[in-house]
Amino acid sequence: MAKALGLFSLGLGAPAAVIRVAGTENTAASRAVSRALGAREIASGVGVLGSRLPGRWLWGRVAGDAIDLSVLAIAALRHRDDPPRLLRQAITAGVVTGVTVVDVVAARRHAGGPSAGPTRARSSTTVRRTPDDLYRAWHDFEELPTFMYHLDSVRTSNGHSHWKAKGPAGGAVEWDAEIVEDRPGELIGWRSVGDADVRNAGTVRFVPAPGERGTEVHVELEYDVPAGAPGAAVAKLLGEEPGQQIADDLRRFKQLMETGEVVRSEGSPTGARSAVHLLDQRPARPLD
Repeated sequence: MAKALGLFSLGLGAPAAVIRVAGTENTAASRAVSRALGAREIASGVGVLGSRLPGRWLWGRVAGDAIDLSVLAIAALRHRDDPPRLLRQAITAGVVTGVTVVDVVAARRHAGGPSAGPTRARSSTTVRRTPDDLYRAWHDFEELPTFMYHLDSVRTSNGHSHWKAKGPAGGAVEWDAEIVEDRPGELIGWRSVGDADVRNAGTVRFVPAPGERGTEVHVELEYDVPAGAPGAAVAKLLGEEPGQQIADDLRRFKQLMETGEVVRSEGSPTGARSAVHLLDQRPARPLD
């Protein structure tokens, strides 16, 4: 697999061909960017093919994939009024995403790649409801997918819960969890148990806001990054990094508790903040 990816990198070193396939403008600036990206690909290919321990070079490919997706997202924003060109760029972004998954798999199979490690994420918001109201809503775990769009389902039984969530590149991750601290109206603490796909632990705290302006909701999460630092960078770009997800979840939780429903834009239904998902967004327009 590593040799195939090395040869693939060498093949991407031709800037003119990449410009034609990706649908970007054939300008001096785009040619300069393509030459720089092509030189990086050639260096990666030579490194992978010539090294006895290609793991680090493969992780370099993963980082390069993240750069490529960012460049494609910027190009798509510039060509949003050119549907044929935008379609080619969207297809190219899909291919690059698939290659990224293969790169991560290959890098993890070789020695010399970065090890997984714990990562912390946190976010907060203020909701105009009482701490008791918010505690009861959050404690109903099976209803969490109502505003946590990355969750597929949560099932509870005998004090434990089973979680199923969307993983990177359309995959799925599952884990069992238990409550480790539970103070009604104040705090819920949990941690994963057993052989979890992604080990995690966290807390959600409900603190009265100053001036009787509702309740501050603070979420803190600690989790193991499956593919180390490069995996975290790719997940963040793809909109699947927990820090991004927590912020979006809290925004929807606030809407749900204050208005009774989650407000969704027709032009950006998922509300993703990642660069690559900008390809799915468009100016909102009235329904027919």
